[in-house]
Amino acid sequence: MRFVIKALGRTAAIGFLLWLTACGGGDPTPAPPASATTAADPATQVLRAKASPTLAAVRARGYLACGVHPGLAGFAFPDDKGAWHGFDVDICRAVAAAVLGDAKAVRFTPIQAQDRFAQLTAGKIDILSRNTSWTLARDAGGLDFPAVTYFDGQGFLATKALALASADELNGARICVQAGTASEENLADYFKTRGLKYRAVVAASEAEARETYQAEGCDAFTADVSALASARSLMNNPNAHVILPTVISKEPLGPVVRQDDPAWTDIVRWSVYALMLGEELKLTSANVAKARDASTDPRVRRLLGTEGNLGPLLGLKADWGFQAIRQVGAYDEVFRRNVGQGSPLKLERGLNALWNAPQPGLHYPPPVR
Repeated sequence: MRFVIKALGRTAAIGFLLWLTACGGGDPTPAPPASATTAADPATQVLRAKASPTLAAVRARGYLACGVHPGLAGFAFPDDKGAWHGFDVDICRAVAAAVLGDAKAVRFTPIQAQDRFAQLTAGKIDILSRNTSWTLARDAGGLDFPAVTYFDGQGFLATKALALASADELNGARICVQAGTASEENLADYFKTRGLKYRAVVAASEAEARETYQAEGCDAFTADVSALASARSLMNNPNAHVILPTVISKEPLGPVVRQDDPAWTDIVRWSVYALMLGEELKLTSANVAKARDASTDPRVRRLLGTEGNLGPLLGLKADWGFQAIRQVGAYDEVFRRNVGQGSPLKLERGLNALWNAPQPGLHYPPPVR
């Protein structure tokens, strides 16, 4: 550069430097003024909320349309009065609280595994929250997976009387599996790679697979470990059955939305992360109101909408995170009451612990800022 300037002379060098600045050495155009609806972070001051057709439709009708499992204990099931409960149900309630300010503004549609994606892509539901695994084919095939809510893996349920130590001992066995699920493919892959034989007993639903297994129509039942724990809890004698230690797949489960509305994907994603950040910041449904009024922690204040005004970037009110936690609870509350120690399933947190827990898990929510 010194050689070029010297050769050009003083006047020409000044012209050269001005030309260089215009071409990439700097941007003379002033940055757009910061919006009143953005955070103080300069990196976000020029960002604007993208319009979401799904959000507009949800607000126009006044409720969120959520597709759920017809009946999976701990995850989605109606009580004797028709009210829905469960881990996946609460994910939809959290989205409704963030979007509409009312966790009860949800209509649940029970959907079989074979029909779940068709119902979503046809626009009959706004969100699918039905123990669904994130895979490449699904992600690239018109669906979006905003966040993982439950890290799972496929396992096997068998009677204690068989005294099995591993799934490899199921060579030649009859194995119940639900049609239209990733479990079918995983089962075939596992046995093929090990040169083992089996006979698939394919059932139309999880309930049918469970009933066939309990009636001894098969020797083992395969599904996600969480689904097996749910199925076992409903059997006549749960203690007579054991989930084998063999886990044959990775199953990152979470809500699913259509790929044609990225702004809606963001809304669902951050509604989920609000619950996880709530746990990380030691917020609960019981203390979040006090924290909103009294906390001086900027992370808490941004999440609850008293600082930064980030909600409008999602097209939501400033208190979207506050409403989700206040009405549904932080992630640990949702986990505990539905599938953890406060439930009949009593599943351990395991991989579903936060990244900074005494026994760290995989949940690592990005910061709200």
